[in-house]
Amino acid sequence: MRIYKDKLTGDEMFSDTYKIKLVDDVIYEVYGKHVSRKAGDIQLAGANPSAEEADEGTDEAVESGVDIVLNHRLQESFAFPDKKSYTLYLKDYMKKLIPKLEQDAPDQVDVFKNNINKVMKDILSRFKELQFFTGESMEIEGLVGLMEYRDINGESVPVMMFLKHGLDEEKF
Repeated sequence: MRIYKDKLTGDEMFSDTYKIKLVDDVIYEVYGKHVSRKAGDIQLAGANPSAEEADEGTDEAVESGVDIVLNHRLQESFAFPDKKSYTLYLKDYMKKLIPKLEQDAPDQVDVFKNNINKVMKDILSRFKELQFFTGESMEIEGLVGLMEYRDINGESVPVMMFLKHGLDEEKF
């Protein structure tokens, strides 16, 4: 199994358990699905379940959402109300990422620089349909994943997008 982590924050963003497509050698598109699942039983240390009412007739808690977001504890961010704010973030992010790339993978710097503008122009044309997600640390200075819903075979499928060069791949 491979885990993809934010190169700047170390936050886990996704794994290879999902269908993944690489676009223009710059963006990973990760295809998720909407899920609902029961929250597990939580036992607090020192609690005495026999001294408390075990079942008060309440329904079990259910969490719903996109599997990628739930499984990797991604946090939705509302930091980008318009294209301008996201574009400013992207410029700042690239100023941090490019020196890291020059150090870790100098052969990838030109690939990234040559392809990023085309890809981001296409994505920004759909800006109003995007949702933004940070890693678990909620560090807005790190990689921000994008999510949109696409109609695939008549079904609305959540597709998350991550900058390939902003990720470190770890094998487990």
